[in-house]
Amino acid sequence: MASRSEALRVTPVVGARERLAFARFGREIGKGDPNHRTLPDLVVWNDLRPGGNPWFEHGEAELFLARRGDRIVGRISAQIDQEHLKRYEDDAGFFGYFDCEDDAEVAQALLDAAADWCRARGMVKMRGPFSFSINEKCGLLVEGFDTPNYVMMPHNAPYYERLITSAGFEGIKDLYAWRYHREDPPESVLQIADAVAEYPGLVVRPLNMDDIEGDLEIIMDIFNDAWSKNWGFVPLTRAEVHAIAQQFKLIADPNLCLIAEVEGKPAAMAVALPNINETAADLDGKLFPLGWAKLLYRLKAKPPKTFRQILLGVKREYRGSVLGGLSVLLYVTIHRTAYSRGYQEAEASWTLSDNDRINQGMAFMGAEHYKTYRIYEREI
Repeated sequence: MASRSEALRVTPVVGARERLAFARFGREIGKGDPNHRTLPDLVVWNDLRPGGNPWFEHGEAELFLARRGDRIVGRISAQIDQEHLKRYEDDAGFFGYFDCEDDAEVAQALLDAAADWCRARGMVKMRGPFSFSINEKCGLLVEGFDTPNYVMMPHNAPYYERLITSAGFEGIKDLYAWRYHREDPPESVLQIADAVAEYPGLVVRPLNMDDIEGDLEIIMDIFNDAWSKNWGFVPLTRAEVHAIAQQFKLIADPNLCLIAEVEGKPAAMAVALPNINETAADLDGKLFPLGWAKLLYRLKAKPPKTFRQILLGVKREYRGSVLGGLSVLLYVTIHRTAYSRGYQEAEASWTLSDNDRINQGMAFMGAEHYKTYRIYEREI
C-alpha cells in the first residue's frame, strides 16, 4: 500500500491513458485472490467510453481515480441514467466501478466525490454499485467469497462492505446467485417440463446465429415485458441490443439461448453464456499481441466447463396457465443440452432476495443459493 503520509488526491479521469489505468486497477486490486476474475483491460476500457457503450446514449458518467503520490489506490464512477429517472422520477444518482485499497479515508473520498458529482446535477440520493446500469454489472459481494465470479458478475474483498457502510451507506436490496451442478433436476421438475413440452403449437428453438439481430430483438421485447415490474428495472434500448448482438457473435453458444414460441408468437426466452471469465483467467488482462487469438480459439476449440444463466423469462400474458411452466421447460432444456456438450457447472444470477416466488422456483429446480450481492444507498 502507498504510504499514508502522502497526500490523497481524487481527480476525474482525463483521456484514454487514464481511462485504461482506471480499467486496469479493477484487475490489479484483485491480484493475489484466485477467485477474482475480470474481463481483459481493453474490453473494460471500451465499456467506459461513449463510443464503445450505448448506455451513454441515455446516461452520463464521470470516472474518478484516487492517488497517494503517483500510486493509484482507488477508483469509482458517478453516473445518472435518464431512462431510470424517466421511469422512477426519484432523483437518484448512482456509483459503480468501486475498487479501493483497505483504507477508509480513500473510500470516503471516492464516495464523496461521486456524491458531489451527482448532487451538482440535482440528485438527492446515490445508489450502487452499478457499473453502469442494473442491466450490466451490479451489487457488492457480501457472501460467497470462496469461489470465482462468473462473467458479468462482480467479485471484491470482504472489507469493501465495511468501507461502504462506514461512509454512511445502508443496504437496500440483496441479489442472489444460484449454483447448479451436473446432476439431473428433481423428477418433479422433469415431469413439469415434459408436460409443458406437449402444449399444442409450442416450439422451443435455439438462437439463430444467421439472424442474431432479429432474435435478440425478440429477446429484448420479452425481457422488457417480463421484467417490467421488477425492482429497479430499466428497459434495454435497441442500441444496447445491437451491441449485445456483436458480442454474442463472438462468445454465444446458440444452444444455450432459447426462444419459445406458441403458434409462431414469442412467449418466453432463456439466455445463458459460456463463462468467459474461466477462459480469460490466465491472460492477465491482456488482449495483445496474442490474447484475442487465444480467447477466441479456446471458446471454439476448448470451451469453458461453466456457464451463466443470465435471463429466463415468460411474457406476462402466458402466466397463470400451463404455459407458466415454460420457465421450467427452458431451464431443463438448457440443462440437458449443456451437460451433453461437456459443461460441468452453472450459475443462475441474479434474483432479488425478496422475490419469494422466483427463489422458491430456483430451489425447486435444484439450485443452491451460494452468493449474495448488496445494493447500497445514501442521501446526498
